[in-house]
Amino acid sequence: MSWEVLPEADLQDAIGVLVRVVELTGALIIFVGAIWAFVRFAGTVVRGGGQGKGFDRIRLTLGRFLVLGLEFQLAGDVLRTAVAPSFAQIGQLAAIATIRTALNYFLGREIAADRAALERDMKAS
Repeated sequence: MSWEVLPEADLQDAIGVLVRVVELTGALIIFVGAIWAFVRFAGTVVRGGGQGKGFDRIRLTLGRFLVLGLEFQLAGDVLRTAVAPSFAQIGQLAAIATIRTALNYFLGREIAADRAALERDMKAS
């Protein structure tokens, strides 16, 4: 006798909704970061302070938004394959996870390098 709390089809539907919510959250984080960066960039250009440090801070913060948004996107991909994944879905998840992890890795390295450069500049000033 098999006892199910939630039939697999219903579970897949529920997870489908959760995936959309998580992916929408990631997209919104990236969108908010892009808008924030554009507003800061435009303000910096208008004020005429567009040399070095201002742009570096904007890039650093935008990079943080991108990394966080990509993490949410990856979480959505993992969640999508949580219930009875096929081999094709597992392969797609592996490819997507590899690409997004590489993006996060390189963004993280660039953020760390920018942060270190900003801290050096602040100490030197």
